[in-house]
Amino acid sequence: MNNEWITRVDPIEPVPGPLRGLTMALKDNIDLAGVPTTAGDPRSTEPAKDNAFVVDQLIAAGAVPLGKTNLDQYATGLVGTRSPYGACHSVFSPEHVSGGSSSGSAVAVATGQVDFALGTDTAGSGRVPAAFNRLVGIKPSRGLVSARGVVPACRSLDCVTVMARSVATARRVFDVMVAFDTDDAWSRRASSLPHRRPGRVAGSAAIIGVPDIRLELDPEYEQAWQATLDEAHRLGEVVKVDVQPLLEAADLLYSGPWLAERWLAFGDKLDDSAAVDTTVRTIVRGGAALTAAGAFAGFDRLATLKRASEHLWTQLDALLLPVTPGHPTLAEVAADPIGVNSRLGRFTNMVNLLDLCAIAFPGPDRADGLPFGIQLMAPAGHDLELIDLAALWCGEDVPTRAADTDVLLAVAGAHLSGQPLNDQLVRRGARLAFTARTASSYRMYLVDGPRPGLTRTLPGAGGPGIEVEVWSVPAAELGGFAATIEPPLAIGPLELSDGQQVLGFVCTADAADPDRDITSSGGWRAYLAGN
Repeated sequence: MNNEWITRVDPIEPVPGPLRGLTMALKDNIDLAGVPTTAGDPRSTEPAKDNAFVVDQLIAAGAVPLGKTNLDQYATGLVGTRSPYGACHSVFSPEHVSGGSSSGSAVAVATGQVDFALGTDTAGSGRVPAAFNRLVGIKPSRGLVSARGVVPACRSLDCVTVMARSVATARRVFDVMVAFDTDDAWSRRASSLPHRRPGRVAGSAAIIGVPDIRLELDPEYEQAWQATLDEAHRLGEVVKVDVQPLLEAADLLYSGPWLAERWLAFGDKLDDSAAVDTTVRTIVRGGAALTAAGAFAGFDRLATLKRASEHLWTQLDALLLPVTPGHPTLAEVAADPIGVNSRLGRFTNMVNLLDLCAIAFPGPDRADGLPFGIQLMAPAGHDLELIDLAALWCGEDVPTRAADTDVLLAVAGAHLSGQPLNDQLVRRGARLAFTARTASSYRMYLVDGPRPGLTRTLPGAGGPGIEVEVWSVPAAELGGFAATIEPPLAIGPLELSDGQQVLGFVCTADAADPDRDITSSGGWRAYLAGN
């Protein structure tokens, strides 16, 4: 054993679903009903009343939790040594750290005890342990995965992450994890985020950015990085870019407002008890002295750096970096716990600050056989693009999502972005393609629900058309989605104002009650706003 577990639980009977029978571990800052959530603090003994939102999603999809895993206390660290439950080491070397803060989760996956594990990634805590244990670690766009039921470290930046031994398994879990949560103030709808670089043609070769400077890597890492650069051309066109604004942004995480946010989250727990890790206490107590003026100075500096780097994302589909500059030993961390940890975050700290998504995966091993982790990052919403690129690198199959396998579907009511049923589209892999209006021959009626129903009248008999959103829906998902639509609505042919024919929600003529004609509102959102 490698101190990976804090609590083990008996397996439950899996329910049918896309993850049926896959076993999972949960970092012990994520709630599992009936089990204490310690966040690495043994004084926390009260069992959680409910599962975290994301855990409910996974169990409902058939996953089976086997227990709660060790972590750097209160998710503060990238080393995996800051825990009263003992340090974890890399599964490939008892002398080298496992990486943290999701240390136990990484070890449980790398040793084959579970199929996948949840961690959290605020500064790199899902990617660093993945890199040190030859795993895949997906750091989703902020807010795509609900953090309700997760002990906050830095709430505005916290992300629930998944680690697995293959991109394919991590992708399956990611697809289930992504769901909008109305009770999480930081939750975001996937449909609200662009999912690829503007102007990029689906299926075209990716443009991959690499730093135009030497990265001050350890010698073993420098050699592996050069081999990585040689291999990167398999992903697409490789171009050198200026990454200095990103590296400067990384330095802000523990020197700006976000340290005060950690103090706000759990500073009251950091007393002089022997249960509190001394390094965690030392670091986070510094947040108590930060002022509002200092916070706004940090926000301003981050905005400046974000502006200085945002041009990258008009040129690149992804940026390629090592996950860390090196792989320290347990002895090196013990000798300089803060300095060594800070260096590990040089290439990871900036990702959530700059609202990026990222995926870590194995690169070429070091000359001594230890893993070398690399990562791709891109703007929020580009998660699936990165996952596809990582699969390509790792020699795994990339699911086909070409345009000819998708169907355009116009929605006009509760499935619109921001409306209650929009997640029914998002969960099926649908993406917002464009907004439009129907042809002028359509009228909109209020039907039971209440719902809007579109019915075609004589050509030219209507007004400017009805507001709709046109979504790109995987063809394989359309039948299952259509089965959820209750009469008098159905899916049928619909003409847009430019003459394009798509599928859409239409209403049978017998439900088109003239007394419930709401065409004059111009769209469902406008109707709701006026009633």
